[in-house]
Amino acid sequence: MRDDAKTKLRQQYLQWRQHLSDREWQDRSRRICQHLLNHPQFQQATTVLTYVPHRREPDLRSLWPLPKQWGLPRIVGQNLQWHCFSGKEDSLQQGRYGIWQPAANAPLIDLKVVHLCLVPAIACDRQGYRLGYGAGFFDRLFAHPDWQHICRWGIVFESAVVEELPRDPWDQPLQVICTESGIFEIT
Repeated sequence: MRDDAKTKLRQQYLQWRQHLSDREWQDRSRRICQHLLNHPQFQQATTVLTYVPHRREPDLRSLWPLPKQWGLPRIVGQNLQWHCFSGKEDSLQQGRYGIWQPAANAPLIDLKVVHLCLVPAIACDRQGYRLGYGAGFFDRLFAHPDWQHICRWGIVFESAVVEELPRDPWDQPLQVICTESGIFEIT
């Protein structure tokens, strides 16, 4: 039953996102970036994991020129592997699901130096749980002991923040949600 509810919510919010005009998508994304730029924890983070926007996810690419070590994920089997990223999109390759990712030979990120992981979400709830595409990549990642010290921020449009999402035992919560309305710590 939970899977049906998640599937319906996923379809609903993806459809809503796809109907955003280019201007509205860019404006909402710009406001999210501004909130990140203004937040002390983001300002102090020297190594940040992020993503390439896919299917109208909030676009954080305007942040890439900042003097930070950026990391992007690459899908390897059922897991995500994080690689250093220079900010140059022409170095990316299209991978599984049509998602742009680093080449296999790009240097790996040392998780010990990662300060922040900016996680795309289709929807989030006020307890910090996210709805993704359903493959479980981020939940498997965040359940691993090596990830316990890394702060995880969900990046999502405000219209897709709900009181409570259906939850499975393996779902891993985020610590912070960032929308175009602001940044909210999960308490």
